[in-house]
Amino acid sequence: MYKGFLKRCIDFLAALVGLLLLSPIFIVVIVILSISNDGKPFFYQLRPGKNERIFKIIKFKTMNDRKDADGNLLPNIERITPLGAFVRKSSLDEIPQLINVLKGDMSLIGPRPLLPEYIPLYKPEQRHRHDVRPGITGWAQINGRNSISWQQKFAYDLYYVNNLSFALDMKILFKTVGKIVGAKDVNASKELIMPKFNGEN
Repeated sequence: MYKGFLKRCIDFLAALVGLLLLSPIFIVVIVILSISNDGKPFFYQLRPGKNERIFKIIKFKTMNDRKDADGNLLPNIERITPLGAFVRKSSLDEIPQLINVLKGDMSLIGPRPLLPEYIPLYKPEQRHRHDVRPGITGWAQINGRNSISWQQKFAYDLYYVNNLSFALDMKILFKTVGKIVGAKDVNASKELIMPKFNGEN
């Protein structure tokens, strides 16, 4: 009942209320990022959702588009702006994903959506992370975020999929709020240089 219907209803209502309550912050960040990022406050990227359906995730843009002499984007660590680092550290960059939740692409809580290029690299059991909608926060995020290995992340994701419940979602939600307030496990620099998944990590 919860997994099939109530979770989606709660997601929709919570995302709607969240956007309304956070709209003043949302607008201020849009204006500031528009000024610092040449009129581009948002970052869009394709990600796999439930059943590996591809959707376009929305986040605040925290890096500029600087390129090298050959026209290639500079490494992420060199393109992060001071404002972008703050937005990441405070998790403000996640706010636009509430729009993805409203649309049904994501849930408030679930495995974080990774890159489509990782799908062929997953082991059969790891692909079950796509049996549910991806989330803005999840079991792996409150258990180490970027300080744990890929294998540990996938293990946490599969635990969530296999034990999804209202009680588990509430536990993740409250712990997420605590980590954001305490700025725990949030390191913008580390997040930027985290190695890509290669199927063996």
